[in-house]
Formats: sequence, structure tokens, C-alpha cells
Amino acid sequence: RGGNDDPRSSAHRSPPPEGARAGLGAARRSARNAMTTVLETRNLVKRFGGFAATNDVSLKVEKGARQALIGPNGAGKTTLINLLTGVLEPTAGTVMLEGEDITKLPSHQRVRRGIVRTFQINQLFSELTPLQSLALTVSNQLGISARFWQALGRDERVAARCEQLLAQFHLDDVQDQKVALLAYGKRRQLEIATALACAPRVLLLDEPVAGVPEGERQEIFDIVNALPAEVTVLLIEHDMDLVFNFARTVSVLVNGSLFAEGDVKSIANDPRVKSVYLGEGTPHG
Repeated sequence: RGGNDDPRSSAHRSPPPEGARAGLGAARRSARNAMTTVLETRNLVKRFGGFAATNDVSLKVEKGARQALIGPNGAGKTTLINLLTGVLEPTAGTVMLEGEDITKLPSHQRVRRGIVRTFQINQLFSELTPLQSLALTVSNQLGISARFWQALGRDERVAARCEQLLAQFHLDDVQDQKVALLAYGKRRQLEIATALACAPRVLLLDEPVAGVPEGERQEIFDIVNALPAEVTVLLIEHDMDLVFNFARTVSVLVNGSLFAEGDVKSIANDPRVKSVYLGEGTPHG
């Protein structure tokens, strides 16, 4: 049988009906979106009694994003981050990681899946050194945390990764000092380095320059801007210099709701945003 006479050949196939074509197109678009959206909330709500701290928030963070979350005092930023990381359970709505529903997963399992957070208040072990802190995290990531002290001296993978992180975060000159003795800016750098040592897919940076003296901020700005492109970053920050120099997308929360979202220029020039946030000066908290 010749190929052209075969009724099954492509030349003799009838085109799919219009509705089917539309359905296929929607399915392909949905698949593409699922591939590019790393972290997503759908109609997320968190109530404390009668107060909605998070009110029907649907937020998307794309793969490789440099996205900032801003808002005035009491906007619900911390509550939203606690919902993303599993510290809080939502009253309603869904949290998705790469298309998978993780709403019910506890915090430690979300870390294993790749959602890693730094904290507004420094959370490091004060008696460890930067080298020891990173070795503990890297060893845990490699599944050898029970042998962490041995691994620090003998496991080449741990040593190499620690050396890389110490250099990347400008900590090699203080690697053997106790954390308690470090300048506060250096502690924040170590905290970000420790988060990156967890091999995150999504890194939530919670006010990385909070409490850092003015003279130490530029080094943190440089480090944040140099984070690996493959790591998706959601920055929660009040320092507008950092936000506007770092972010490509800015999401604005007001009264627990997603108030505005767009590129840096459109948000900076949005009169509604200026009236509720940017025009307030520099809020804290």
C-alpha cells in the first residue's frame, strides 16, 4: 500500500474540530505554565479569629524569578511567608510547588522539597564558626550529618562546598571565628550562605538587611544580586534601594490582600502603591 493511499496518513486526516483545537491549546499552555511556575498560592486565606491576615491571595513565582514582596506594617507579609514555609496552616486555599499540592506538608518536608527561608531575626548557632555552621548544613544536605565533625576534615565534597560558599559570601577571612563575635552584617551573610547550602529551589529572603548598619549593607546587596540564576528568589524587604535594584517583579500586599503586582518601574510609579506604602517613607516591621 502506498503511503498516500493509506486513509490513516496525515494527508487524509481531518483537522480536529475547533473546540478540540482550543482544548489542546489550553492544555499546552497549562503545561507550559506548570513548568515555569515554581511556587504558587491559590485563594490562600489565613484567619485568626475574625481577622483575615491573609485574604484570598493568589500569587505566582516563576522559575528563576527575582521577585520582591512589599507592603506596609501589618500587610500580612510574615503570615504569607509562614504559610508558604509550613509554619502556619491556611484556613483555606492551596500552596503549590512545581505543580504539586504541598499545603499539608510540614516545614521540614518543604525544606527537603526545596523551599528554604532566611529569617528577619538572625537564627544562627552563636558558638559555632562559619566553617562549622556550613559544614553541618552541607553534611546534612549530603545525608551524612551524623558524621559531620568527621566529614568536615575528611569528606572532600563537604570541604569543597564549604570553601566555595565561604568565598562566595565573603566569609573566608572570618571562617574560624565564633558567630557570636562576628559583625552583624557578616552574620546575615552567613545566614544566606547557610540557606544556599540547603540547595534551595526557592529561596525566601526575609529582610536580609534588617538591623544591618548602613556601612555593611552594600556587601549584602552585592551578595544578594550575585545569587545563582537557577535559584528562584522571593525577597521580603522594606529597603527600597535593595528591592528596586534586585527585583524584576514586585508584589504589594495591603491588609492581607494582593494589592498590586508588576515590574519595578510600574510599581514605583503606581499612585495607589505610593499612597499606601511608598509615600509613607521607610516603614519598619
